[in-house]
Amino acid sequence: MDSEILDYYLPPEAIAQFPHKKRDEAKLLVVDRKTQEQSDMLFKDLPDILSGRNYSIFRNDASVLKARIYARRPSGAEVECLLLSPVDGAFRWTCMLRPGRRLKVGASFGVDGVFQAIVESRDDDGRAVVKFDTAGGMSVVELSQRIGVPPLPPYIKRQQNSPDYDRSLDNEYYETVYADPSKRVAAAAPTAGMHFTDSLDAELEKRGHRFFDITLHVGIGTFQPLKGKTIEEHKMHSEVYEIPPETRAEFEGGSNPRLAVGTTSIRALEDYRRKRLADGNKPVDLSVPYLGEANLFIYPPQEIGCADALITNFHLPKSTLLCLVASFLKPGSQDGIAWLKEIYARALKDGYKFFSYGDAMLIL
Repeated sequence: MDSEILDYYLPPEAIAQFPHKKRDEAKLLVVDRKTQEQSDMLFKDLPDILSGRNYSIFRNDASVLKARIYARRPSGAEVECLLLSPVDGAFRWTCMLRPGRRLKVGASFGVDGVFQAIVESRDDDGRAVVKFDTAGGMSVVELSQRIGVPPLPPYIKRQQNSPDYDRSLDNEYYETVYADPSKRVAAAAPTAGMHFTDSLDAELEKRGHRFFDITLHVGIGTFQPLKGKTIEEHKMHSEVYEIPPETRAEFEGGSNPRLAVGTTSIRALEDYRRKRLADGNKPVDLSVPYLGEANLFIYPPQEIGCADALITNFHLPKSTLLCLVASFLKPGSQDGIAWLKEIYARALKDGYKFFSYGDAMLIL
């Protein structure tokens, strides 16, 4: 399929620049796959929408690494360092650097009294391996918590290196309320879950729904558009995930319908499901966690069998996430892309906000 089929017009004013002050008052577009009916609701209506069935709700509890660090070269020139993933131990990391062309192998940068870093190697795709020397031997994760800022995507316009930048706002809202602070492994927030609140979670549990956590290390590749002329030739990035024993047991043996929160949950669960199918669903020890790595690219006409319902945000044009959502809308068919674009056009007309801080969609 031509990748241009995933393009659509999005006016800049439809891109949410700030979060909803009350997370669960975001708009929620409810789409019924069987009837094709669409309903305008609020996210806080979720307990009523799901009434009549008890769902097992699977969500990604990864916490966002404060991955964007601003520093200076010895010359005084500014450097932006985006942490991606550790290479080994606590002090060597794969990073994206700006200005990349000037930071060749051997170049150094840092913040006086906090850390110094040196570029050890560079890849053709612009990634660099950087070794950090930190004050007091703190880890790079601890360093990022001290001086870093959330890695907001480029469509959220912030001057994050400005003295006037309100770091506290994005620290609070570019994160789910259920994120595990011991799992700072996400280079981007699992944004579909940002609409949940503690009180909403409690109400859902009161009505018989149950939550199950997984941890997927969301990579920067989540923002990368399709690069080839066709959808099929796109090379998907890889992300590590972990499924705890309780979640594995529910996924394999539970009887309730499954609701996946976000495309990151779908990627982990569907990768796990397909690998289990490939090994013939042989008996396994469900009392231990499962550690996997997903480079799964889900696009029409593939079928997604890991979930019965999906909560997701409104995604970028020509993105792999559009492919995934279209596959969920119309399993086994290429028609999901056209239908998804119709849904998006309707959402734009009705004032829904798009992308990370925007509104949500529930597909039943």
